[in-house]
Order: sequence, then structure tokens, then C-alpha cells
Amino acid sequence: MDPAMSHWASRRYLTARYEQLRREYGQLPNDGRQADGYHYTTEAKRIFPRYNVVDAMLIEVERLDSDRLPGVDVVTSMMLAAAESANSPFTEPPYDEVQAQAMADERRLFAAKVQRWRAQPDFRTDPMPYRRVLTPEESSAWRTSLQQRWGVRNGWWHPLLSSSVPQDVLVLTGESMWEDDGVDQVRRVLRELGRPRVVELREYGADYLLDVESFAPRYTGPEGLWTDDHHDWIAYASHEGTVAFGGVLSAGLVATWPEVDSWRWPGWQALGHR
Repeated sequence: MDPAMSHWASRRYLTARYEQLRREYGQLPNDGRQADGYHYTTEAKRIFPRYNVVDAMLIEVERLDSDRLPGVDVVTSMMLAAAESANSPFTEPPYDEVQAQAMADERRLFAAKVQRWRAQPDFRTDPMPYRRVLTPEESSAWRTSLQQRWGVRNGWWHPLLSSSVPQDVLVLTGESMWEDDGVDQVRRVLRELGRPRVVELREYGADYLLDVESFAPRYTGPEGLWTDDHHDWIAYASHEGTVAFGGVLSAGLVATWPEVDSWRWPGWQALGHR
């Protein structure tokens, strides 16, 4: 069995499982989540611990570099280790018996999948886009680079800095990356520049190196910063409903995206831009 097949299958399963469980939790009525505004209902406790532990397992699985995988037996052992012991702040005690059982069940489901795939010598699955969790040392180096090159301060960039927004910084509304074809336009510019991979640094949670086709500069709870190893562009999605671009990415969007002006953030002038 190709070790890449086990890795791709694990990533695909955990990603789909996480999305499924989040949908199930979102479909619960508000009074089905919290019985009195403070305490979760039993039904809610059977769901949300599951997607938390699935997310923790996915992060562990994605610490492996799919460009440099060890043999299939080692990969399988690492997938099973993730199933057994992957944790995050959201999976730590205190939790009650219902929550503990939900997480244990989810761990067993993933472990059973891994063992089933390993038992099939001819098992095949489609490739997954590249996505790897950065090491703490890599994350720290990238954050230092963004601070030195682009003036990022405490994880913030324009327009949230106190200084005026520079002329060459493009600030759009956050909706531009959710509506229309904003993300496609951003990816297109980077493809044309020959940039296959992007570094993603989040306000909290894991940081990643990922394929440009997975790059989406959106605010999703944690703020986000993005760049690549050329250090000549930056993107920043903020909690204030803005997404800002600098460097060659800003220039490329202005030059080639016909609708870019319709998405400009209306707070430009208030922050000193003319």
C-alpha cells in the first residue's frame, strides 16, 4: 500500500467528518444546545466533543509532510497514534461521561478506518491538496518575517494599525472573499506569478503551508495572515470585516480584476487614504 494513500484517506475522512458534525450541531435548535443558557443539553454533548476531537486528530495527521512520507507501516502507526491521543485545548478535561464517551467513540471510528485501509493492499484514493501544519519554529520565523518586512504588529496589519493605510495597500470588504469570485481572483494572480504554495498564520490554532488552490483569505473566527517564501506579498483578514493585500498581490488584483473597485472598503478615507 502506498503510504500517500493512507495519509490522503485519513485527511479526507477527518475533513469530511468534521464538516458533517459541525452541520449536525448547527442544525440543533438553540434550546437543543443549551438547556438553560449555561449548560449543554445531552444531545449537544453527544456532538460537539466529536468535532473537537476530530479536529485535533486532523491537526496531528497534517503534521506529516506528504512530500516526504515514511513507509506505510510508520504512517499507519502515526495515524493510529493520532486516533488514540491527539488532543487540543477543546478536548481537555473537565468533561462529563457523555462527552468522554462521544470522544472515545470518534477515536475508535477513525482507528477502525485506518486499519481497514491498511488491510487492503490495493487501496486507492484520490490525492488531496498539499496541507502541512508548520512546526513552532517555522511559525515563529514566519511571524518575525512579516513583522520585519510588512510591519505586522501583534498579529495586526492594515487597516487596523494606527498609521495611515499606504497607497499601495488594497483594502477590501471581507464579503469580497465570500461573494462573487474574490478568492478565485486572488488564486489566479498567485498562479500567474508562479506561486504554488502559501503560508497561513492564524490568530490561534495551527499554522499551515498549503497549496494555492486551498488558499482563501477569509476571517473565520481567528484572524489570518498569508504570504509565501518570496516575501513580496501579504494578505490579512481582520475581525473588522476587512481583507487587505500588499505587494505584488495587491498590484495584480488592481491591474487584472475588473470588479475590484466595487469591493473597496468604505473606511479608506477615514483612515487617511486619499
